[in-house]
Parts: sequence; C-alpha cells; structure tokens
Amino acid sequence: MPSGPLEEPYDNVFALIGQGDRSGPPQDLEAEQAVLGAMMLSPEALAAVVATLAPEDYYRPAHETIHRVIVELHAQGRPADPITVAHHLNHLGELQRAGGPGYVQSLVQATPTAANGAYYAEIVHELAERRRLIEAGTRLVQAASTPDATAAEVREAYALSEEKLPETWQEPIPLGARPALPAFPLHALPGWLGAFCAALAEETQTPPDLAGALALSVLATAAGGRSVVEVRERWREPTNLYVVVALPPANRKSAVFAAMTAPLYAAERHLVDEAAGGIVEAELTAKVTREAADKAAAKAAGAEGPERDALLAEAVDLANAAEAVTVPARPRLLADDATPERIASLMAQQGGRLAVMSAEGGIFDIIAGRYSSAPNMEVFLKGHAGDRLRVDRSSREEFLEEPALTMGLAVQPVVIEDIGKNRTFDGRGLLARFLYALPESLVGYRKVDPDPVPGAVAAAYERQIIALTLSLAQWTDPVVLRLTKEAYAVVVAYGERLEPQLRTKGGRLGHVTEWAGKLVGAAARIAGLLHLAEHLADGYGKPIGAETMTAAIELADYFAAQALMAFDLMGADATQTRATSLLEVLRAHGWESVSRRDLFAKLSRAEFPTVAELEPAINLLEDHGYLRVDTPPRKSKRGRPPAPRYVVHPQVREGHA
Repeated sequence: MPSGPLEEPYDNVFALIGQGDRSGPPQDLEAEQAVLGAMMLSPEALAAVVATLAPEDYYRPAHETIHRVIVELHAQGRPADPITVAHHLNHLGELQRAGGPGYVQSLVQATPTAANGAYYAEIVHELAERRRLIEAGTRLVQAASTPDATAAEVREAYALSEEKLPETWQEPIPLGARPALPAFPLHALPGWLGAFCAALAEETQTPPDLAGALALSVLATAAGGRSVVEVRERWREPTNLYVVVALPPANRKSAVFAAMTAPLYAAERHLVDEAAGGIVEAELTAKVTREAADKAAAKAAGAEGPERDALLAEAVDLANAAEAVTVPARPRLLADDATPERIASLMAQQGGRLAVMSAEGGIFDIIAGRYSSAPNMEVFLKGHAGDRLRVDRSSREEFLEEPALTMGLAVQPVVIEDIGKNRTFDGRGLLARFLYALPESLVGYRKVDPDPVPGAVAAAYERQIIALTLSLAQWTDPVVLRLTKEAYAVVVAYGERLEPQLRTKGGRLGHVTEWAGKLVGAAARIAGLLHLAEHLADGYGKPIGAETMTAAIELADYFAAQALMAFDLMGADATQTRATSLLEVLRAHGWESVSRRDLFAKLSRAEFPTVAELEPAINLLEDHGYLRVDTPPRKSKRGRPPAPRYVVHPQVREGHA
C-alpha cells in the first residue's frame, strides 16, 4: 500500500460526482436537523422517515444517536418529544455528546414543517449513499494505484466494493478525554433519602454523587445479610454492596462521610446498650458455673470411693453447663482499619454480617498485604457473593454459611489508579464487585455561604436509617423479597438491552464484561434496598414493584457509565501512552489500512519491544473509534489464515483527529 494519502485518486473520485472543490463529503446538516425535528413533532412523519432512512445515514454521529432514541421511545409506546428525548439521552449517558437539552429542543425549532419529513429523509439518505460510494471508489482507486498490486488483487477489491459498501464512521472519542458522565439520579432514591443527600451536597458544596452513592452503602449496611432479593426461582441476590467514590483532596469527603454514617453508629450504640445486660448476665453465669465446676473437681480429687465418683460426676455436669453458656458478642455494624483476618472474625461473631466503611483507601493496601506477606482477599470475594467461607488456622477456626460484607469507601482518584496496577485485584475479580462513582470536583465553583441541611430533613434521615437498621438487626434468617410480574418483566427487558453491550466486538461494555456481567444482579440488589427504604414498616411483607425496579436500573445505568471511566483510569497508564504514540504514527503515514507487521515495523522498539505490547494500544484505539479490525476471508482451508488488517478512521488519515 502507498505510504501516504492518495490526493490525486481522491480528487478524481470527487470530480466524478461533482465535488471537485474538495469542500468535504456530501452532507446537509440542516436536512438532518429537520428530519429529527419532524420525527419529534409527528408520529406520521416518524413512520415515513423510518421507512426511508437508517440511523447510519446521518453524517453527524449525534444525529444518529438522537434518531435511535426517538425510534426506541416510539417503539415502547412513549412520547418522543424534546423533553422525553433529552431525558432518555441523559439516562443513557449520551445527552452531552448529543449536544445537550438545548440542542435537542432546537431541532424542533429548525423544522419548517413536519409534513415534509419524508422529503428531508430522502435528501439525507441520498447524501449518505453518495458518501459510501465515494469511500468505496476511493478504496478501489487506491488498490489500482498501488505499484505492486496484482490484477487479481484489484479485481478482489472491486468485488468487495460491490459486495459491501464501507460502514459509516462515528466521531472518534479523544484519548485521555473524560466523557460527559450522567449526574447521580437522586430522584431514584426514596423521597426522604434523596432530600437529605441533595441538602447535604448543597451544604458541603460537593457533587450529589458522593452522598448518593454512600447512601446505598448505608442502606446495605442496614439490610445486608438480613434480606435477599429473589429475582426468580434459584436466582437470589443478597442486598450487600461494594461502593467506592473517588474525589480529589479538599472535596470534603470526610464531612459527607461522617454525616451519612452517623445514624449507623447511633444504631450500633443502641444495639450495644440493648445487649449489654444479656452479655453481662451470660458472662457471670459462665463464670459462676465454671468456678463451681472447678470446686467440684477439686473436692473430687481429694475424695475416695463412691464419694469421689459422685463429686466427679457433679464436676463434669457443671463443666458441661459452663461450656453450654453462650456469651453474645458485642454488636458491631461497622469496621474500618482492619485486616482481612480480623474482618472474617468479626463477621463470624456477628452472624456473618459486617460493613467496612471508610473515608480513606487504606483497606486496599491491607487487602494487598500491608500486614502480611501476600494478598488476602478471600473474605472480600466470598463476602460479596455470599459464598460459604471456612477458616481453619492453628490459632482459630471459623465458619460462615452465608457471609454478607458491605463496603462503602470515599477515596482519592489516585487510589483507583493504584489498584488498577495490582493485577492480583483484577485477576481474582475483586474490582468487578465494586460500584464506582467518579464525579467532577466542584472546587473552584463552590458557594462560600451555602444553605445548611434543614433540621427536619436531617432528623428524618437519622430517624429512618436507625429504624431500618434496628428493625432488621434481629433477623437471623434473611427476609426474602420477591418481585411482582411487572417488576420481573422490567428485569428481563433490562437484561435484553444489556446483553448486546457485553459483546467483545462492538459492545459498549465488551471490555469490562467481568464487571458488567454482574450489573443485572447489582440492579436487583439496589431494588431490594430501595424497596426496604421506601416501606420501612412492612417492606418485608410486600413484593418489589416495577417502579422500584425501574429506579434501580436507572442507578445501575449510572454506575455503568461511571465504571467505564473507572476502568479506563485503572488501565490508562502505559496503554494510553502507547496508544497516543501509535495514533501519531498512523497520522504520519496516512494509511487507509495497515497490517500488524507493517505497523509494528514503524514503531519504536523502546516503547513497543514486542508485538504483544502493541495489542492493548490497538484495542484502546479501537474502543475509541480510531481503528477497525478487518479480517480478510480465508481463501482455502490449507495454510495459515490471512492476517487481520487495521482500517484507519478517515479523520486520522486527513489529520483532523
């Protein structure tokens, strides 16, 4: 292939279609805007547009996204006006990339009349066909202009251009650029909880995500191990969660953390006070019985004959009675700076239930082996899933039938980066168990004199959290929360929507499948917590409704967008640097497509010592839309399969990306 862009062949192709001035690919943005406006104004126009125009026909990627949302809303029997479309785009995390709510509204205003929607669609479709023909023709000219290309290869390129026109390229996502993330949906929380989170965010001038995400871990502390959600037969999800929020220093994480967890500590003190009398009584009973057994044993040792046998039998009975006295453990809901071994012991004492809540990220250092020679994450892996855990050590023996560990952490972003470098965390699947939130810092944009949390709002939050915690504290067998038929239908629809996103090639979540594969289960867990928080008095006796499940799925979608950012941050060190270097090489050579061998030959051996080092960078560029992998069809069953080629985004070749 030529080493640089083929300007002359492009000129020839543009000239053939009357675009010799090279002003750009054929497109009409006003017609595209009018199509979308007509679709939102009239269901009749929408039907006519869909019959003519495919989403891929738009020149502007944002218009394709808006088109798909309008069609999806219409298929669900929901209105597709600017407000609902903007809301759904925000729900999908695509609103900012689509231009924002103002731009969606402007599409209606830019439409002369909805009655001409089909005509506008024909314009857009025709221009899309012309763009595809241009690219197909350009590929054919490039193949024919290659000095070492054989006639057979040119004929093959011609056949391929007839067989399949090139796919439309989306706008590439800049490397290192932080995508617009959805705001935390506080409205999905029960009213009293959302109100406190919003007021606390205002008082502390922190993102609502911080209080909102921690609120879920607070609910999980109250209900984890004490309730499970039965999605369907043989599929149950416990209601404990692992949540981590990352914000830079000076963002008042500690203040928010203290306010959110204060009712949990108050509930813990109440449980301790309530249990104190029983603990003291059990301790005294055990002590007195053991002392009596010791005295009987001493008397038996000095006696003889039948008297000795009677005293010995009495001593044995007293010793067995002392052994049978169970001294209740001091109630604990929360732990912070503790080793994995200590956490396992605490969970064993507390019936398998515990929460690790911390405003720092030190727990990750502890898991990695700060106090031991090797990482120990068994209790964290099994504590999330509820898998049976048995500990057999020379110093202790513990058994947890259904452990339920909750984690709520507020850390600095550097902690997320560091744990991503520890392959043990990722290799064992620990990172896939967390729900991540990485909100934008408000430092530099904060009010100096914000409104405080209203007293009634704060009191309601404290009262409700304490009540929920205490009402479930004494449950030994977990409450089973079932779904209504409507709620189960919502779960099924969510799974169907999510499944294509898990595909390795082309799926939005394809590179984080280990995490995303747990997302439906996480939504079920969240739904159980929202249900109990909404029905404090009798939630255990009611099924989870469709509205609650829909709210939980909205929260799950929020965490999905955040997880993409978190995993990008965890793997953005060497891979992103190499991807940037690779992109510069692609720009410099102007390839339309390139083989792995030819690409590797142009790269620095200091940065890419082996081909294996190339693959993660290629994958990242593919995820960001700069490349596509094109594997040629196999011509025969013998010999090696043809090597894949990398097709390069036109903007890279033209120096615009």
